[in-house]
Amino acid sequence: MMNIKDIIKVNKLEKSVLEGTFGIEKEGIRVDDNQKLALTDHPELLGDRSYHPYIQTDFSEAQLELVTPPEHSLKETFKWLNALNDVMQRSVESDEYIWPFSMPACLPETEQIPIVRVRDQKEVAYREKLAEKYGKKKQLISGIHYNFSFSEQFVKKVFDHQTEYDSIKEVKNELHLKLARNFLRYQWILTYLYGAAPFAHHSFFEQDKEETPLTKPVRSVRNSSMGYHNSTDVIVRYDEVAHYVTDIEQLVAEGILSEEREFYGAARLRGNAKKIDHLNHTGIEYVEFRLFDLNPYSKLGITNEQARFIHLFSILMIWIEDSKAKEAIKEGTERNEQTASEDPFAKSAYYQEGMELLKEMRAIANELKVDSEYFEVINQAVEALEDPSQTLAGRLTQQIDSIDQYLKVGRKLGTQYKQEAKEKPYLLNGFEGMEMSSQLLLFDALQKGITVEVLDENDQFLKLQYKSHEEYVKNANMTAKDTYISHWIMENKTVTKKILKSKGFNVPDGEEFQSLEEATAAYYKFKNRSVVVKPKSTNYGLGISIFKNSPQEEDFKEALEIAFKEDTAILVEEFATGTEYRFFILDGKVKAVLHRVPANVKGDGRQTVRELIEQKNMDPLRGTNHRAPLEKIKFGNVEALTLKEQGYTFDSVPESGEIVYLRENSNISTGGDSIDYTDKMHSSYKELASRMAVPLGVKVTGIDLIIPDYTKPSTPEDPGYTVIEANFNPAMHMHAFVTEGKGRRLTRDILEMLFPELY
Repeated sequence: MMNIKDIIKVNKLEKSVLEGTFGIEKEGIRVDDNQKLALTDHPELLGDRSYHPYIQTDFSEAQLELVTPPEHSLKETFKWLNALNDVMQRSVESDEYIWPFSMPACLPETEQIPIVRVRDQKEVAYREKLAEKYGKKKQLISGIHYNFSFSEQFVKKVFDHQTEYDSIKEVKNELHLKLARNFLRYQWILTYLYGAAPFAHHSFFEQDKEETPLTKPVRSVRNSSMGYHNSTDVIVRYDEVAHYVTDIEQLVAEGILSEEREFYGAARLRGNAKKIDHLNHTGIEYVEFRLFDLNPYSKLGITNEQARFIHLFSILMIWIEDSKAKEAIKEGTERNEQTASEDPFAKSAYYQEGMELLKEMRAIANELKVDSEYFEVINQAVEALEDPSQTLAGRLTQQIDSIDQYLKVGRKLGTQYKQEAKEKPYLLNGFEGMEMSSQLLLFDALQKGITVEVLDENDQFLKLQYKSHEEYVKNANMTAKDTYISHWIMENKTVTKKILKSKGFNVPDGEEFQSLEEATAAYYKFKNRSVVVKPKSTNYGLGISIFKNSPQEEDFKEALEIAFKEDTAILVEEFATGTEYRFFILDGKVKAVLHRVPANVKGDGRQTVRELIEQKNMDPLRGTNHRAPLEKIKFGNVEALTLKEQGYTFDSVPESGEIVYLRENSNISTGGDSIDYTDKMHSSYKELASRMAVPLGVKVTGIDLIIPDYTKPSTPEDPGYTVIEANFNPAMHMHAFVTEGKGRRLTRDILEMLFPELY
């Protein structure tokens, strides 16, 4: 038999053994405001369960299940779990929340508990058999499944340094079989530390089956004899893959199990197909650990600390001697059940074995030179083994002294986690470092059930897939639907103007300059005109200065310098009077119209402009670096110049009610306010904006028009507008969360354009 410990140490595989593939599945039931099981349908917003890769239902219509994609680090796994939790929490009904405990809250009569309502009647029939066999109420026990496999690189290195096995598949099988065997033998310590189901509501117990409610708390009802397990005649061997497969197939053939998936072992061997006999051909892909209670103190049901401990525990399981004997697994099962049934404040009956395991785990941590976080969780485990009150069950039992208190704590935590997920609906936890429009698109794709791969988080590059249909998206709305040249056309404002002018659209007159000297020398052309100075090829309103009145030469030069900081060429254009509106065009239709009010503050007769800005910047909708729907107002040169034109400085005190502008340009990204005008805008301007997208050859664009009177129709004799620019990759978040009016979720429209078959 391979000595994994020696292979790792002799061949310096310490870093490699830490690598793996991780996944987490989290179950949780929906309840109403009265802590009663929700009897409503699966949230409609959560797509179709027939294909949804991330959010499913387990036994009951009320039992949601989150499934993270396989990732190569716990950090990435928790990013996905955080994101899916946000999607789930924001999708359930307003008067419902996710119960944070493994053991359900108030349950109705058995016949009222809804089995999943899905089109696939095989799924319904399977659950009906389970209900008849185990009872519906036991099926509502929820928990965490922790999926793990050692990395392919580690498996190959082990294969290269051993002589027993002839194939990498055999080595991989043996590694994961040993992991599963030892996990089953020593699982009790995980239940001791992380058992978090000391209570069960009296409605959980079925009187007709002579089940009696708990009279005192235990460590884990879920893992005890009162939990959800196979019958004692379900015995499966873990010595070889073939035996594991044969035993489960035989149990199904004899009618002891209705299907292969009814095997509820605490460690299940998983392949790359649903049918278990594929394990014989393709080998073990990963092991699914199924004994973990929901941690009610975590919104995710599991903490990073727990996950790290389980990771190191998994390495320990292949490091130590093998528990290959069938009796060892039986002993482990019995110890786990006994541990689950212990008083939460009782010292473990297996305290000494636990200390030996943790001592060995610390030795491994030293050998592998793991991060300090791993040592911290080992230390916490040692303290909890010494002091049971520090276990999850111990903490809960100290906090909860009655079933009524259990319900109150569950409600408090469940509603708190929902509120936290909804506080900043413009952010997606786990991926909050991405641009906001990308976060919104990612949220909507996950909610709809579109498979997502984040190809490059920093570059906002996503791969979206439904069945065999694949689409690539950059920055939330740059897709294959647009031509390559269209982006360059819109980036070059001079080219944009020439193309639109050639098609008869109104554009402002102006000149392009390649150097500061050339532009400064042309001051005489503009000194008696209202003008706009802006970079030739930038988005986000950067480097723009507007002179509604004739510019002074010094101010004109400063505006040129600001613009040249953003680009190698600039434009000086005539200033068009009127109000600026952003028209968001998607696939030939105007989906949203936004009026962006330039950055401003309203005087109160007491505070300085600086103080008013600081106060306005405290709005939770305002942030920096495009991480919130509205941007904080800055204290820069452009703002100072704009104030100067109005006769103010940052230290001026405006009169009460007086509006003071900090910017002339109305971009949200420079501190402006947003007002939705989609329904107010006269249809003639929407038609014009849609037509402008055609010569630009673009499916998605943001076109900025200056319109003096949005209620007055545009006519050939009196066009009533001026085109300022067309933007590739127009921001969408500013339409979703507006200062005033109706928000427009344009990211859903993007998905509909890409995947019309889903809408």
